[in-house]
Amino acid sequence: MPDQEQPSPQVSSGDPSADSAAPVPDTEELLRRAELKAQEHHEAWLRAKAEAENIRKRTAIELANAYKYAIEAIATELLPVKDSLEATLAADSAALETLRSGVDLTLKQLNAVFAKANLKEINPIGEKFDPHQHQAISMLPSEKEPNTVINVLQKGYSLHDRVIRPALVTVAKSKDDQA
Repeated sequence: MPDQEQPSPQVSSGDPSADSAAPVPDTEELLRRAELKAQEHHEAWLRAKAEAENIRKRTAIELANAYKYAIEAIATELLPVKDSLEATLAADSAALETLRSGVDLTLKQLNAVFAKANLKEINPIGEKFDPHQHQAISMLPSEKEPNTVINVLQKGYSLHDRVIRPALVTVAKSKDDQA
């Protein structure tokens, strides 16, 4: 049998120039590429950080403006009410009934503004005393059930179901209590 030549397996000598099949970049090239990639990532991180800071500042300004101008909507609704009151005061010789009618219309305007702003009256006459909505000023002996509101000295108000001013009330106590 004739001797067939078999290709001998190539053994790498560790020299990158000796391998002609796949050139391997030297360590300096790898380091340069890694530094470029790190620089790109660092720049992207700095941009993201700056954008986050800009968003934070913009949000803080918008929030400050929201607080500052939150009353604007209700203020514009209240201007006609003020105009009506000023017109009533400007009348030189208006009859009492005319003044009363004007004040009544002005109160209706004000109530409409309150309703639009979800500002509700707390007028608890005849209701059970609730310390979350009422502030008791005094207790008086009464025929009514104890701890029932018998007199409202000043109406309370709630805004979106949050009490912003409790109603000042007088509460019933039993006639038997002498304390």
